Amino acid sequence: MADTATATATATKAEAKTPVIELKNVTKTFGEVRSLSDVNFAVYPGEIVGLLGDNGAGKSTLVKTIMGFHSPDPGGEIYFHGERIHEWSVARARSLGIETVYQERALCEKQPIWRNMFMGREPRTKWGLLDVKRMREECSRLMSDHMGFTSAAVHPDNVVTTMSGGEKQGVAITRALHFDAELVILDEPTMGLSLTETKKTLDFVSSIKKAGKSAVFIDHNIFHVYPVVDRLYVLDRGRVAGVYNKSQISMDDLIDRLYRVARTGELE
Repeated sequence: MADTATATATATKAEAKTPVIELKNVTKTFGEVRSLSDVNFAVYPGEIVGLLGDNGAGKSTLVKTIMGFHSPDPGGEIYFHGERIHEWSVARARSLGIETVYQERALCEKQPIWRNMFMGREPRTKWGLLDVKRMREECSRLMSDHMGFTSAAVHPDNVVTTMSGGEKQGVAITRALHFDAELVILDEPTMGLSLTETKKTLDFVSSIKKAGKSAVFIDHNIFHVYPVVDRLYVLDRGRVAGVYNKSQISMDDLIDRLYRVARTGELE
């Protein structure tokens, strides 16, 4: 039975806005393996949603379904701003403004920041040539306004490999926001980062909300997820084991519930 906090959070959201994306009764099977079972999941405008769960909980399958790599089994439905999407694919998801920042960061380490910022979406001059001047100027503005780089030592021509892990994540997140992503999927963005780099990355995650966009933050580490999210979904063996409004549950209580789910597999 859903607890009072979960029911209140769900009711509050239901009365507020239409979700950016919503999955209803989504099941996904691969042969005889059921990776997701009747999952209901929603992200609202301007909301950061945490997605927690152990290995094998179904996080990757759920995220790949949101990204369009997987289509739900018959009976499952996907809605974008309240409109049901029947032909779901990677191309369709991206065209609607869903971008992913992978833990590998998907950056070309030996290229300058400005090349990475516009890679695959380079503006061109009226003669069809790359507009390098425009890209450098726009990259400089983004670095100052969105990434907080004000030192003259850090400029668009810096090669990515010279940056810290947190700064690289900042480039990837800023790139997604610059190209009007409505929903940013963050796939374990703090993995392998130092404490300082993790703090910087979490600041970048917070900037998504400040920009009025939404995000799904996937991670194993609740201590990284909890400070920056509005709501949390806990997956266990392909099912939603709990939905929590952060304002109504402390981290200690959430940790206790995560331990109970991991130990007993009981759904709330």
